[in-house]
Amino acid sequence: MIEDENINENDVEQPSRFTSAVYDGVSIFVSAMCIIAIIFTFLFRFVGVDGNSMFPTLEHGDWLIVSSVNSEFKQGDIVISTQPNAFNEPIVKRVIATGGQTVDIDFESGTVYVDGEALSEDYIAEPTYTPEGVDFPIVVPENSLFLMGDNRNDSTDSRSEAVGCVDERYILGVVRYRMMPNFTKF
Repeated sequence: MIEDENINENDVEQPSRFTSAVYDGVSIFVSAMCIIAIIFTFLFRFVGVDGNSMFPTLEHGDWLIVSSVNSEFKQGDIVISTQPNAFNEPIVKRVIATGGQTVDIDFESGTVYVDGEALSEDYIAEPTYTPEGVDFPIVVPENSLFLMGDNRNDSTDSRSEAVGCVDERYILGVVRYRMMPNFTKF
């Protein structure tokens, strides 16, 4: 016959308040880290600027917040391209034209034309005088972007065969904010 044992509640070990507090703290920390990882993996990323090809808009050492939820790109967006290139690293450039548009550059006057219209580019360091090897005019392939740096004469971009037109699938995201050295919205 099995006897019922009387268990006294005082005989059962209760977790101490300290152990419980540590467990709660670790649980909250791990949950927060998972949420932050999900947000920065799928919604936003931090990217550093390396080089001066986007001067005067961006400078070497700036830190950017990039939104990776954008699926439609428009002229003027600043984007991060991860398409394989001669540099073997992501590049930061401005969208000049999207799929189906025609880009032409008059290197004597430094004027960039998209679909026959001269762009008003108050963000560039100086007019575009440096050809990079691509013959113009060029029609941007569908689902691709024609990208250029704002420092036109010191930027390797879609004018060069080393970069060319960038497939939209290789766009990491659109730059939304510059965090450092001063906070700026784009």
